Amino acid sequence: MTQTDPTAAAGASEATASSVTRAEYCVIACAEAWRGAGEILASPMGTVPAIAARLAKLTFSPDLLLTDGEALLIGDVPAVGAPSAVTEGWLPYRRHLTMAMGGRRHVMMGASQIDRFGNQNISCIGDWERPRRQLLGVRGAPVNTLNNPVSYWIPRHSKRVFVEKVDMISGVGYDSAAAAGPSATRFHDLRRVVSDLGVFDFGAADHAMRLVSLHPGVTVEQVRESTGFRLAEADDVPCTREPTAKELRLIRDVVDPRGLREREVRS
Repeated sequence: MTQTDPTAAAGASEATASSVTRAEYCVIACAEAWRGAGEILASPMGTVPAIAARLAKLTFSPDLLLTDGEALLIGDVPAVGAPSAVTEGWLPYRRHLTMAMGGRRHVMMGASQIDRFGNQNISCIGDWERPRRQLLGVRGAPVNTLNNPVSYWIPRHSKRVFVEKVDMISGVGYDSAAAAGPSATRFHDLRRVVSDLGVFDFGAADHAMRLVSLHPGVTVEQVRESTGFRLAEADDVPCTREPTAKELRLIRDVVDPRGLREREVRS
């Protein structure tokens, strides 16, 4: 008869019994993007990714580098929105760009539009000659996607975001990189997409987007109805993993005690 660790069992049951919110499942899913990443810079864009990067550093990716969002590498893990008390290094803009060009960075960006091959648009909606909406502009998306591992965070999964074809390519997807040739594909690495409905990767044929897991309470049909293209999916799609009791405590008491995650993803 196999003997079990009672403390581990208690921790698991505590995590399962707790009322885990949709936002907390999203935090866990985003944090997994940096699992075992080593000494690279995490560049999270958005509240949930910022919480997730801190959680990853406090648990399964202790060597992850974090910044204060401006020009400093920080040596501690403050709560989101709180100042850092430990400065680890100086990272002005030009050095940040050098790090981005060298691939020692994993950025989790947002997307106003994203298609089945991971082309991302944050520039404009509508025809380029006469757009209906002007957005951020391409910013650093092309360099990010061609030189670093990249993931995406989308807090509102809908057909307006998950589109058949983006209106303009800001971040480079797998089909666009392949069309550009070896100079574009050499370091191109789109890891995952996390939305408020589930987790996706690009593991289908021709690097098309694939449904990897559903957040608890979400159905495959719900994801299909909210996506503007046909997703690849397994016959039995698993649920996004449960947070451990330790992870829940870190999220709720250490990293995000003000509950900012719940404003970005409503349960």
